[in-house]
Amino acid sequence: MEKYNHKYGAEQIQVLEGLEAVRKRPGMYIGSTSVRGLHHMVYEIVDNGVDEALAGYCTEINVKIEPGNIISVQDNGRGIPVEIEKGNIISVEDDGRGIPVDIHPKTHISAAETVYTVLHAGGKFGGDSGYKVSGGLHGVGASVVNALSAWTEVTIERDGGIYNMKFEKGKTTQKLEKIGESKKTGTLVRFLADDTIFESLNYEYEVLEKRLREIAFLTKGLKITLEDTRNSENVKKAEFCYEGGLISFVEFLNKNKEKIHPTPIYIERAGEVPVEIAIQYTTAYNENIYTFVNNINTVEGGTHLEGFKRALTKVFNDYARSHNIEKEANLQGEDIREGITAVVSVKVKEPQFEGQTKTKLGNSEVTGVVQSMVNDALATFLEENPKVAKAILEKCVSASRAREAARKARELVRKKASTETATLPGKLADCSSKNPEECEVYIVEGDSAGGSAKQGRDRKFQAILPLWGKMLNVEKARADKIYGNDKLNPVILAVGAGIGPDFDITKIRYGKVIIMADADVDGAHIRTLLLTFFFRYMRPLIENGNVFLAQPPLYKLSKKGMEDVYCYTDEDLPKAYEELEKKGISRDQLGLQRYKGLGEMNPEQLWETTMNPETRILVKVTMDDAIKADETFTLLMGDEVEPRREFIQQNAKYVQNLDI
Repeated sequence: MEKYNHKYGAEQIQVLEGLEAVRKRPGMYIGSTSVRGLHHMVYEIVDNGVDEALAGYCTEINVKIEPGNIISVQDNGRGIPVEIEKGNIISVEDDGRGIPVDIHPKTHISAAETVYTVLHAGGKFGGDSGYKVSGGLHGVGASVVNALSAWTEVTIERDGGIYNMKFEKGKTTQKLEKIGESKKTGTLVRFLADDTIFESLNYEYEVLEKRLREIAFLTKGLKITLEDTRNSENVKKAEFCYEGGLISFVEFLNKNKEKIHPTPIYIERAGEVPVEIAIQYTTAYNENIYTFVNNINTVEGGTHLEGFKRALTKVFNDYARSHNIEKEANLQGEDIREGITAVVSVKVKEPQFEGQTKTKLGNSEVTGVVQSMVNDALATFLEENPKVAKAILEKCVSASRAREAARKARELVRKKASTETATLPGKLADCSSKNPEECEVYIVEGDSAGGSAKQGRDRKFQAILPLWGKMLNVEKARADKIYGNDKLNPVILAVGAGIGPDFDITKIRYGKVIIMADADVDGAHIRTLLLTFFFRYMRPLIENGNVFLAQPPLYKLSKKGMEDVYCYTDEDLPKAYEELEKKGISRDQLGLQRYKGLGEMNPEQLWETTMNPETRILVKVTMDDAIKADETFTLLMGDEVEPRREFIQQNAKYVQNLDI
């Protein structure tokens, strides 16, 4: 191996001082420099205000998105209200206790400056700290936001005075100084994210709305307002305040579902590890359990989720046996969790997360605390509410029988697959490559489009699976009805990784599963049915980024002697006309074809427009927000008609090219 001939001595060893390390590797601290990381900056400052609310010093937070994607956050408590002002400036203000302004004994600068310029400096490390519990743990939130901002300004009201300090790219430009008198307490933080670090400074109203609503649910009685004034003609405003706390949260999650019992079960326990849980069962067949630690959404669960599941299984089995409801066998955890919507929230003084992103709780003692509490409280509730207990148990027993039927159906599928020479669906035109990383399967509607796709594809890495007839809506069906279904079974076999709890992402046969449907209402319906199926029974496929939507063209502009021009949206068509006019080709010289279905394209056109990796447009299906995804699929494919009608009426203005 050739040696890299370069001087390597002590002088080549870099020491990144202060916040330089954050600016050098921002992804280590906020996850990414994408829009997601940009919003995380806001959350870090807002969480400081929420921590003040958890400590009992904040009752109101006002968030405003102003022209230029400026955010301003203000609270009336001792927390931190967040505000985004002009120029993508973010301001966070709270009426909390105010950051201490006295001189820190170790850094010899003000405590306020220490918090914003020194990593791992904060009041949330336990022991003799200023907080019992907090979402912020590592003492990096404020300093990281400061480091990744073009400038930051902090104003503190405390001890009868108003104090101010300023920073640029993490470096102090104005030391803390007293600028006035005040009887109030609190902190105002304003910052402008650094556009040399972030890919975009465009804050999204819907993303902030979702997070702030979540915080309001989890912090009972905390009033949060969000206002978007970027467009003076279309000002958006929302207000969140839920005295019901988690009960209101569960009711919100189930607003479009049929409930088995009208009022959620609520469990609360104070103590060293406060626990709060709300539970409600619906007629749906999927489970939705959301877990939080100190208001942080632990999307990967952890020890609090483990304790909850263990207790749930034990309590319902004990009740079933003592009341002779289920004699045949123990109910499995998945039986008991069918149709459940639950929110589990714990407050931990010194939480141990997996990394700064805080996605999974690791504190082992929390398992026993949650399990014990749910055991006692839920058992008491069931004894005191026999009608509710009976209704839920009937649902569980039904789920158990369906699970057994599904198991037998799975066994039949497996047995059939092992005994037949061809284990793949008959209409699948497979590719020659066996490497999942390069293979892709197109799921198309009907034999017409399937025939064109088979002829136009690259046989080396592209497989074609035609579907026909009315597809099963899995939102209204259990797993036992899905196995063996003649419309879905080909999809299951083609993907090759099983479904439901048996799904194994490592066994997929194709790295890209591409839904290719017509660009009309029927095509949209087919896409929704397939996406509902993937979301409910093959969710890792979506989470792993393996599902795509093909985007066929809507129009073709043609002229003899000219290469065809394809337009994929209505907006593309006038632009194409304009470009061609610049080349001396007028509209009346052009032939216009509107594609109503994929079957109208010959194989060459289908390859050129929709299947050629060099020219095609694929939309990756992502799931950043599981709550929102569940709500959408429930609304579109569930039993409740009225919410679906309202959704269609509200969104009709966005629908174009309806082929009715």
